[in-house]
Amino acid sequence: MELNKDADIDTSQVKDARGSGGGFGRGGLSGIPIPVGGGIVGTLLVIGLVVLGSVLGPRLYGDNDQGNLAETCSSANPERLEETECRNTLYVNSIQMYWQQAMPQTFGRQYQMTDTVFFSQAVATGCGTADSGVGPFYCPNDKQVYIDLSFYDELASRFGAKGEFAQPYVLAHEYGHHLQNLLGTSADVSRRQQRDPDAANDLSVRLELQADCLAGVWAKHASSTTDAKGVPIFTRLTQADIDEALNAAAAIGDDRIQEKSGMEVDESKFTHGTAEQRQRWFSNGYTSGDGKQCNTFSGAV
Repeated sequence: MELNKDADIDTSQVKDARGSGGGFGRGGLSGIPIPVGGGIVGTLLVIGLVVLGSVLGPRLYGDNDQGNLAETCSSANPERLEETECRNTLYVNSIQMYWQQAMPQTFGRQYQMTDTVFFSQAVATGCGTADSGVGPFYCPNDKQVYIDLSFYDELASRFGAKGEFAQPYVLAHEYGHHLQNLLGTSADVSRRQQRDPDAANDLSVRLELQADCLAGVWAKHASSTTDAKGVPIFTRLTQADIDEALNAAAAIGDDRIQEKSGMEVDESKFTHGTAEQRQRWFSNGYTSGDGKQCNTFSGAV
């Protein structure tokens, strides 16, 4: 994968809350089950599962450093694509550019642009407060994606999900949750879980696998996405890149995480699906390139 050095990076799609400290801790955040302790294990089991948060909290970011992000990612900085925050901002640009065009065509609904919040240590959200141990997540109450960029180091070093394309896969998965929120899928799943608690985990798995599939759909079209001036965001995207996304999808499968934690595989505690399921649904999205092929709520998964 190669990003286009000539593409403009739209930093207006990112809020940089790093350095604000947060100072909140994780106690106020609800709707994030962590069945295997906390930290990175809990993070990976619930990556993106702040789709059912019910505790409303203020959207506070402290004194962010948005100006510095714009300066760092400016075309005047020849080293900007060496910076993780700049590359991730460009990934966000690509993902949103695709769905802004594809969502009306695929689902007959207008896409609503939303921000990704970069934070460190802790952050307050519309779903409550969270620290870095929660990992990347989407909050439906304020319709924003949150990520501590240090998560990628842990993902690569402890769980073997190496390779650059693991990063946009994670972001595309979270933006899949944004689509689910806009389409009413998340709210419907929440109601069904409340009516039938015994089906809660199965419905959670189906929701997560659909987000994986939607991430695959974006990946299929990523090489055709452009900046606001029509300059391609990617100059090269190969099967090796897709393999990196598939490796990341497998690494955060519920069965892989339980095994790596020294536990017996317990399907009743799955929330995101097995390594095989996550790879298969990402592949379904990538192969078809069509969000309509991402119906994980019908039949077996």
